[in-house]
Amino acid sequence: MTPMARTAWIPLLSLMLAGIGCGQQAESHAQIGPETTPTIAAATEPPANPGADEGSVALEKVNFDTFLKRLASNPSKPRYTIVDAWATWCGPCKENLPHVVAMHKKYAAKGLAVATMSFDDATNPKQVDEALAFLRGIKATFPNYLLDEGDNAGFDKFNVNGIPAVFLYGPDGKEVKRFTMDDPNNQFTYEEVEKEVDTLLAGK
Repeated sequence: MTPMARTAWIPLLSLMLAGIGCGQQAESHAQIGPETTPTIAAATEPPANPGADEGSVALEKVNFDTFLKRLASNPSKPRYTIVDAWATWCGPCKENLPHVVAMHKKYAAKGLAVATMSFDDATNPKQVDEALAFLRGIKATFPNYLLDEGDNAGFDKFNVNGIPAVFLYGPDGKEVKRFTMDDPNNQFTYEEVEKEVDTLLAGK
């Protein structure tokens, strides 16, 4: 499916807080503004105690296979990991990412790890800078990844047609459940995501 075709049918129903989902960004958005030197914090392994350093926010470029390995080898041994797929050019994504930060604070001690995956263009220094600045602004003090496999590769790697999208993984790094906007008649909210997290952590 071409980027244009994939974007054309992105559902128009709203998420809980705002707006519609975002499909693949148009080619005209690939380069915005003057190029600057990327500001990415040094790549590190996910912290053993998520959120212990409340002042540390990093954004790490990874390929998809490395990302999956990180989930399966997290030294904190979480019961589940929630990953939010987003991009700076997606308004609803930025509206809802604070919900993920809130879930991190609420459930980290109960065995939930949290991470984000940016679909921004890893070769576009301005987008990279904006992504890191936004994550710092919402105090996303957990692993934040930037998929470095080409523009719009995230849609193919995660097999989704739009973002925001949320993925739940088990301790083995395998996907347990996903929340996407792919079905126009079944739009998710972050309240539903939290309810599912509650259920899984309660062992129900």
